Amino acid sequence: MTGDPAPPDAPAPLEPRRSAAMSLAWRAGYRTVRILDPLIRSWIANGVPGLNGIVELRFVGRRSGRTRRTLVTLLSNGGRWYVGHPNGEANWVRNAEASGWVDVEPPGAHGPRFRVHRLAPGLERDAVIRATIIQQPFPANQLYRLAQRHIAAVGVYHRLEPIGAADVPADVVPSDPIPADHTVADDLPPTPEGAR
Repeated sequence: MTGDPAPPDAPAPLEPRRSAAMSLAWRAGYRTVRILDPLIRSWIANGVPGLNGIVELRFVGRRSGRTRRTLVTLLSNGGRWYVGHPNGEANWVRNAEASGWVDVEPPGAHGPRFRVHRLAPGLERDAVIRATIIQQPFPANQLYRLAQRHIAAVGVYHRLEPIGAADVPADVVPSDPIPADHTVADDLPPTPEGAR
């Protein structure tokens, strides 16, 4: 058994069930996102509506030692930040775990650097998976809604815990750190009422 007992009003735990069809849908979706990456970055830079919460993660490649980047939706739940991959262990997930930290661009109120803490199956992870339905941009949110049981079976999610740059050895700091004068909003927009 993991964690504290569920409060009486907590939703039922997600029932994990791997789906070959959903696995293929995610792979096709992420191939499309990779092709559209430059366009998505341009839309984000130009403030196109509907892309709130999409951030760039930077971390060190586990084999190359070079800075790696990926765009993800930064999820907010219970005042904490989370990132994850719905279809299991993507390369960026393995790299971030090997680094032990990620830089988030744009940074939050606590700065750009966060320790990654993998979530075990349980209430916290289930709550984050449910949050994806609300916080992912359309049409991805609909795929997350359909794939909840598959995500519960194979998805990998991490809680981001703020750390200072002094906690990361100097030889693994990305070669292009975020500028010190960069400012952004402190957090994601609040979850709409009744969306839980």
